[in-house]
Amino acid sequence: MQVRIDNALLDSLTEQAKCSARLRMSYDLRNSEADLSQRMLNAVEPGSVIPIHRHQKTSETMVVLRGRVVVELYDELERICSSAYEVYPGGDIYALNIPAGAWHTLRALESGTVILEMKDGVYEPVAECDILKC
Repeated sequence: MQVRIDNALLDSLTEQAKCSARLRMSYDLRNSEADLSQRMLNAVEPGSVIPIHRHQKTSETMVVLRGRVVVELYDELERICSSAYEVYPGGDIYALNIPAGAWHTLRALESGTVILEMKDGVYEPVAECDILKC
């Protein structure tokens, strides 16, 4: 399946995110349900709340295609923010790889932000034990 990742697709996804109660919208890039990878576009608007979470079995690579985000990583023991990175196209950092098990979250700083996310293996919903309660 060929998918053109162009401004028309990103604009459409952004408009859907703006209309969503969660202020974000994803677009599945897998070839089929049988595809064992996780690849998606994720439009995230400012104000969207993404809980601090972890993926115990997979690393997560995210590339900011447009807009700007802050990605925060949290200490495993004290569960406090240990580092934060501003990520955007043309910046010093435009992609991050987050290791499996690392607590993290992100915030969109600009409307129209779209990221490409890739993880290993089949999709597994984040379990309650993998969401950090503040």
